[in-house]
Amino acid sequence: MPHNLIKIYSDLLEIMHYSEYDRKKSLRAVFDKDITDNDNFTFNNKVIRPTKVDGEIDLSTVFHHLTTEDYFFKDKDGKTIKKRVFEKDRSHRLHWIKPHIEVKIKDSVYLFSVMERDVKKRKNVPRTYILNTTQKYVVVLEPQDSGLDYYLVTAYYLNKKYGLKQMKNKMKNQLKELL
Repeated sequence: MPHNLIKIYSDLLEIMHYSEYDRKKSLRAVFDKDITDNDNFTFNNKVIRPTKVDGEIDLSTVFHHLTTEDYFFKDKDGKTIKKRVFEKDRSHRLHWIKPHIEVKIKDSVYLFSVMERDVKKRKNVPRTYILNTTQKYVVVLEPQDSGLDYYLVTAYYLNKKYGLKQMKNKMKNQLKELL
């Protein structure tokens, strides 16, 4: 498991041969090294903080979100149920967040902000994207209301057919300045 701690961009983490417990342990060690224990986790001279859940900072929720995706299925009554399940492509690239945040990637990386609808908040919110079109990878930040910090919303591999196209459409609506 310690070998994942020394993986660099653009290598992928080696996790699929582990049990679920050992896989989570390895991924959490990478997450803690790059995010939790990183006193200089900043972008655009602003500190990046995990999103709050019920007013509390919960790094376990952020970690869970960065290694899982929404999965929809029907229960026995035909009701659609949403559940978060392990997502290997996000997890393989968990250590890619830090070099993208640090803007140390030499690939085709685009930085832009847009206003978009947040369904949970039921309002438009600004989001800042770090989009790597070479590796088809994106990190999403949300500027805090104060304008002094960011929330880390998510990061994921664009493994859906529409993913890169959707990001390029967002770029067409980018704001004049990076928030």
